[in-house]
Amino acid sequence: MAVYTEVTDEALAEFLQSYPLGRLVAFRGIAEGVENSNFSLRTEAGDFILTLYEKRVDPADLPWFLGLMEHLAGRGVPCPLPVRGKDGAALRRLAGRHAAITTFLPGIWPRRPQIRHCGPLGAALAALHRAGEDYAPVRPNALGPPAWGPLLARSLPRADGVSPGLGAELRAAHDSILAGWPQDLPRGHIHADLFPDNVFFLEERISGLIDFYFAATDLYAYDLAVCLNAWCFEADFSFNVTKGRALLGAYAAARPLSKAEVAALPVLCQGAALRFLLTRLHDWLNTQEGALVTPKDPRDYLRRLRFHLGLEDGALYGL
Repeated sequence: MAVYTEVTDEALAEFLQSYPLGRLVAFRGIAEGVENSNFSLRTEAGDFILTLYEKRVDPADLPWFLGLMEHLAGRGVPCPLPVRGKDGAALRRLAGRHAAITTFLPGIWPRRPQIRHCGPLGAALAALHRAGEDYAPVRPNALGPPAWGPLLARSLPRADGVSPGLGAELRAAHDSILAGWPQDLPRGHIHADLFPDNVFFLEERISGLIDFYFAATDLYAYDLAVCLNAWCFEADFSFNVTKGRALLGAYAAARPLSKAEVAALPVLCQGAALRFLLTRLHDWLNTQEGALVTPKDPRDYLRRLRFHLGLEDGALYGL
């Protein structure tokens, strides 16, 4: 989450007239993250999140995202529920952006993920995959393998300024990953961005899965690879196999992994690391001046990528 677009008091008041939420009580920007503009919103009806959709979100995809969240929430997944206005619409415009209000979910995201967080995460991810099986609309992954080459090309001229030799290293990794990318694994609707700051806990229980604006129809095991990258590395960038075992074990208990999915984990983890390295590199080099946002260091994912490139057996992640 982040704030790129400011909202005036007058514009917000007019916007809220379209909703049955009563008067405004409190409103503030949320600085965490790097994508859309997000605000904490409190009205007489309770607490909500207001999102203004920025440059990386295709407006044509917004009904799919909002529909998926409604579908998952209806099947017990603890995700935000879009709030419909008096006219029944969940999507409208504010400050020149497409915008929506969703319900607020209580909880705290783990700043330093522990082993005890990884089992519930794996179970929640499997439940999300299962719950989405009967959501008929599909959305190709806009940041899947076909997008990585163009992203890399845009950053190559300045990549070596971030880390010497980075451009050549990324070109080689990109070509190797695409050459080994699996095609015939089980697929369905995935979150594709389930980082710790998108998972809320109350004590040891997951209370919320948020930020579905990278969700897509893609390989289930790729979603696991994203989580292995985001949750199972320590501060020194060593992989914690005990965390991996907890995450994968809880996931597989709810949705068993095929032998092909296990075998593909190294290249899927490489691809997930490359995807986040490339988007972070692009944002690092092109941070919008004045934005209330903290760009994330792409070199963190370069270290993860190097680890995955050294593995050939998916079982080494903890299975």
